Amino acid sequence: MRRTAAVLLVCGLMPGLAACDALAGQAPPADTGTDAGSRPVRSASPPPKPDTQRQTIALACNSTKVPVPASPAGLARAGSFARLESLRRRTKVRGLTWQQDDERLYVGVVCGVYTAEQFVTLVARSKLSAYWGKPALQWTTRNGLRNFMWLERPGTAVYIGATPGLTAEIRPLASEIGRRVDK
Repeated sequence: MRRTAAVLLVCGLMPGLAACDALAGQAPPADTGTDAGSRPVRSASPPPKPDTQRQTIALACNSTKVPVPASPAGLARAGSFARLESLRRRTKVRGLTWQQDDERLYVGVVCGVYTAEQFVTLVARSKLSAYWGKPALQWTTRNGLRNFMWLERPGTAVYIGATPGLTAEIRPLASEIGRRVDK
């Protein structure tokens, strides 16, 4: 009984102790800056979380918009493209290019591919796989460009290509785009 009384007395006299807040079931106070006397000011509410959402650019096929990070992996924007040489058929392509030194990253949408059968025959000598249950193609061009494309929705395929130095960016970028499209 004496220990409990001593703990309650200490907690009553010194609010803001982590142990007291844990006993009371409250969140510990957070620093919210300094007052005019340059002393830290404590608040019981947690500080606001920083905005971790990256800005996006929407590439579209008809009504389907594909959000693409405005600056993937901190690269500098280097232009756009409207054609993929690897495609067997002429289709509408909209894409953006980023670069870092001599390395390039390409992200785009390929419009007009409505079925998995059409999609599979789109690129010669490509490897068929699945990306989150959707048909996907992987291929490497003669000049070393690594390519990945998946059929996001009927009529819209998402394309990502990277030179050898940026190949590691393909998977995280595909994951981020896939998460944003499915929202």
